[in-house]
Amino acid sequence: MLEIPTYMGANAPRDHQRIIAKLTARLYVLFETKQIQYEPLPETMIDDAKTSPTPDIILSDEVAGNNMVIIEVAGKGAKLDFQKISDLAEQYEVPEGFVYNYQKETWRKYQLGIGEVFDKPSFCESIGYDLNEFVK
Repeated sequence: MLEIPTYMGANAPRDHQRIIAKLTARLYVLFETKQIQYEPLPETMIDDAKTSPTPDIILSDEVAGNNMVIIEVAGKGAKLDFQKISDLAEQYEVPEGFVYNYQKETWRKYQLGIGEVFDKPSFCESIGYDLNEFVK
């Protein structure tokens, strides 16, 4: 009997991946043209020294060796993802964390030492841009 291999799939719907691609591509253009100083990296470990969580996007300061921003793209799991982002920001001392709910087209922002930020939740202080502009 012929056995067909089973592959473990990722839980990454096209809409989810599309938003990650838009954010990464548009932020990378700003990085390459030196309009922002942090490199956008998709699906990258938050701690290179050991196996660690991988937010959807990290804005990394390669010179200082710090992660400045973490972004998670979510659908129905946005509430849990916000808890994950806030925990990661605290644990790894990341100044800003964002969750974008692509189904509701809403943002939530976490700022280290402050907590959830309700005023302009898509504005990224670290780079001076409104992230919502990059998902349209």
